[in-house]
Amino acid sequence: MEGKLAVPVLLNALEQSDLSIWLRESPSVFGFYFILVFHTIGLALVVGPNAAIDLRLLGVGPEIPLPPLKNWFNLMWLGLAINVVSGIFLVLAYPSKAFTNPDFYVKLALVGFAVWNLRRMKNSVFDDPTLTDTGMLAKGRTMAIWSLLLWAGVITAGRLLAYTCNYLVYGVPC
Repeated sequence: MEGKLAVPVLLNALEQSDLSIWLRESPSVFGFYFILVFHTIGLALVVGPNAAIDLRLLGVGPEIPLPPLKNWFNLMWLGLAINVVSGIFLVLAYPSKAFTNPDFYVKLALVGFAVWNLRRMKNSVFDDPTLTDTGMLAKGRTMAIWSLLLWAGVITAGRLLAYTCNYLVYGVPC
């Protein structure tokens, strides 16, 4: 097939597993769409507080003190954990669709950079007791800009996954 990627047989084996078939085909409320809802909730828990912190570091809401926002990192890590688990289930439902789509790898790379930036922001801005609010703003500005750009990229790439693919399931082109 011209322009299509070869699909490894391993992906067919994954798709034929009981779990993959159940996730894809189950009429249960706990099937694919339930997992998708949890993935969205996890994303909201990561990106929502992160965007609020980013905007605060960029000068929005100057009356809001920065140090208490450090507590939001625990919520963001919870959201990330939910996304990792739900993301694994989403990939297990359609492994050929995910692993043959370059957009999937773009999304994963952007998530990696966004999480690295988030960790860096926590360590160098919020965990530094020597920084005043002014120092936190100065040190966090560039990371906040990158954070907003990276998470926007993650969301865009994630949405594109629903509409771009080479194969829906093994041997079935989109």
